Amino acid sequence: MKAIIQRVIAAKVTVGEELISSIGRGLCVLIGISENDNSIDVDYIAKKLLNIRLFEDASGKRWMESILDQKLEILCVSQFTLYYKLKGNKPDFQHAMKGPDAENLYNSLLKALKQQYDSERIKDGKFGAMMEVHIQNDGPVTIEIESPPHSQKELDKLKRAAAHESNRKEKQKVEKIVSNSF
Repeated sequence: MKAIIQRVIAAKVTVGEELISSIGRGLCVLIGISENDNSIDVDYIAKKLLNIRLFEDASGKRWMESILDQKLEILCVSQFTLYYKLKGNKPDFQHAMKGPDAENLYNSLLKALKQQYDSERIKDGKFGAMMEVHIQNDGPVTIEIESPPHSQKELDKLKRAAAHESNRKEKQKVEKIVSNSF
């Protein structure tokens, strides 16, 4: 997963003439999801977005405070074009995750941000739409972060956690059925 982070004074997303979302001071983040991304990537990017120190402190010292410190907003915009390869002069997006799977992972990122912060301060564009993103840069400051490649150990741990969660939910269903029978 890749995030292009821009520190902004203001940002908004429109589709046609319709305003989808807008924020004041904070971060506008373009999110790219690769075909290999999963919940480990979501957790990594969410933590980085909330904790990266791109703002000055009260004394004016730069690079000291995060979104959390200053209680600012984040506008996320899905952008599959971040995972491109040029074939001659034409971009090829074969390494970007496809439609429904990408949308699910993108929504997982939004959910993680809202759970770890203030849901009212997390905004997003319109997944899959031709959006106009209006950004009023602050600085300008633009940072790129990408989740690290996964080790087999991390992937195995993720599979075990998913299997455990699935088993737990199945057990709860059975217990509910049994308790309702009596």
